[in-house]
Amino acid sequence: MAVNEPDPGDISMLVPRPEDDFFLPQDIIDHLERIERLSRKHPVNVLVAGKQGCGKSTLVRQFAARNGRPLATFQVGILSEPGQLFGDMRLKDGETYYRQFLFPRAIQTPGCVIHLEEINRPEHPKALNMLFSVLAEDRQVWTDELGLIKVAPGVVFFATLNEGEEFVGVEMLDAALRDRFYVTLMDYLPPDVEREVLRRKTGVDDEGAAAIVDIANRLRGNAQEPVMVSTRHTLMIAELVTMGSSIREAFVYSLQVSRDILESTLLSLHLEMGYVKSDDGRTYRPY
Repeated sequence: MAVNEPDPGDISMLVPRPEDDFFLPQDIIDHLERIERLSRKHPVNVLVAGKQGCGKSTLVRQFAARNGRPLATFQVGILSEPGQLFGDMRLKDGETYYRQFLFPRAIQTPGCVIHLEEINRPEHPKALNMLFSVLAEDRQVWTDELGLIKVAPGVVFFATLNEGEEFVGVEMLDAALRDRFYVTLMDYLPPDVEREVLRRKTGVDDEGAAAIVDIANRLRGNAQEPVMVSTRHTLMIAELVTMGSSIREAFVYSLQVSRDILESTLLSLHLEMGYVKSDDGRTYRPY
């Protein structure tokens, strides 16, 4: 049996390009800068939790881009057995061999950012067992096929997750695993910041941006049937509006939402004078 044959289809670990006009609260930006400094002493684990489409994955890419670090992303949702991140057995010309995946190379790359996407959605909970060792203090794991694998200096592990009953197939993250992470919580942007993001990224005018954000927040806060409207969705809606769509049409074609709920939201908006604005008391700036 051949051992440790790399997968020729593995993509390279590249430093991502920074994204323009990605806003974060100042306190989260300060926290990420501390994580960057702390990682110079030893590898660090960061768990980013929040609503779907609120920018968790973009935060990870932006951290890598801002700090000139290579990024390797792994879909935890496809894992069904322990060790699957490291490699698997293959058959070639009648001979079996072990194909090494990207993960062991990534964690041995100094300064690499490892993104474990949707860490609470593996096909089988035991599939995460081998992560305990690389995320623990000793930062190493033994496999029969690859031997002892040590996490390189400066590596930062980011795990992202959506939590809640509305996410089908989601497991509660094991307490012992969660205990290995610093935790960062993300939420929807405040209205004034979200409006600014829409204007900058799509070119929608002030009135259109205000209407989109107000409708989105009314749907999010619907007492009877809240609708998850992510910033990704409001950007899609704003793009349709800049292409000539009405705001109503843009919402209809961008969201899977009951038309009755949407129509009642639009009606209530038309009946009121002005728009409702709120401020969460935090300072936001581009990251």
